[in-house]
Amino acid sequence: MKAPALLLLLLGAAPAAVGQHAPPLTLPLTQNGGTWASGHVQGIAVDVQGGYIYYSFTNLLVKYDFSGRLAGTLTGWTGHLGDLDFNAADGKLYGSLEYKKDRAFYIAVIDGAKIDRVGIEAGASDALRTVYLPEVAKDYAADVNSDGRFDGDDGKFRDDAAASPDHRYGCSGIDGVAFGPAFGRSDGRQLLTVAYGIYGNTTRRDNDHQVLLQYDVSDWARLARPLVESAPHRSGPATVNGKYFVRTGNTTYGVQNLAYDATSQRWFMGVYKGKKADFPNYLLFAVDAKTRPVRGDLTGVPGPGGKGWERGSLLALAEDGLKDTATGLRGWNQKADVGLQPVGGGRFYLARNGGGKGAQTADLTLVRWTGDARAPFTPARD
Repeated sequence: MKAPALLLLLLGAAPAAVGQHAPPLTLPLTQNGGTWASGHVQGIAVDVQGGYIYYSFTNLLVKYDFSGRLAGTLTGWTGHLGDLDFNAADGKLYGSLEYKKDRAFYIAVIDGAKIDRVGIEAGASDALRTVYLPEVAKDYAADVNSDGRFDGDDGKFRDDAAASPDHRYGCSGIDGVAFGPAFGRSDGRQLLTVAYGIYGNTTRRDNDHQVLLQYDVSDWARLARPLVESAPHRSGPATVNGKYFVRTGNTTYGVQNLAYDATSQRWFMGVYKGKKADFPNYLLFAVDAKTRPVRGDLTGVPGPGGKGWERGSLLALAEDGLKDTATGLRGWNQKADVGLQPVGGGRFYLARNGGGKGAQTADLTLVRWTGDARAPFTPARD
């Protein structure tokens, strides 16, 4: 008998049989993500098998284990780190990372196993790599009004980019990210879905759809590059696996948190409340995984030459939740904009942000999906 197995027997524990999986870890019912001199919490990711929860605090990544022990932090960027998801296929975190003034929109690919202490600097570690998304940059920097000039954060509309007539679909960059199947399926290979941020301009009509891109990341290791803020790279996939649109009405900065729940076979989109009076402005929307994309008009988005409407692959909202009789839109008035993560068995972690400047925090609660139109989540007991 080998020494580790003998030690286990001496301690009164039987070694696991070859090929036997370790018992699942117990999910904490609540957890606090610490208090940090950072931006507010943007999203979370959960490594259910490894027993870790990761928090994106905009310019800081924090890692806790399920017992509430701080395991490490990663810092050292000035861009906006948004929503996160954990990819079980490669054991890495994927998060949206933006540099608007450089028109550089990345997926940060982070090796959580290397975040093993507090104070790791991204530039001095190989824990973080980035992949550029040219499709996002193209829509962000589009000269929509065809005046020969892009008016963005670095132009005429500095500090008021939402007022710019440019940015195709009102694209402000990216926020929500999640792994799940191709739209129209509940099985098959897992793709990374990336949601646009959308400026909250209430005078435009071409910004009332959420925009979702899907990518196969299986070969992204060859595209990933270190983050060098002084010289933003442009290494990324030339094409997307799919580009989809969901009509929800304009929401301030698009989809903040995106999540795929395998139990209900459903995509969830947590948003900041929209401000257009002719829409219901729900806080949470859903799309059923098996809902097939349908080619149709993107109402409000001018077509080629200004004739008719542009056409794209549309996804219908799920047929439950509250229903707005004027628009037919469905959704929930449920806060899910700073952390929404399915963890199996119909359970989710929901985050609430708190604190103020120089003292940002996040509180997680394990909840269970009820499907109720007015109270879709209830605290979980296990």
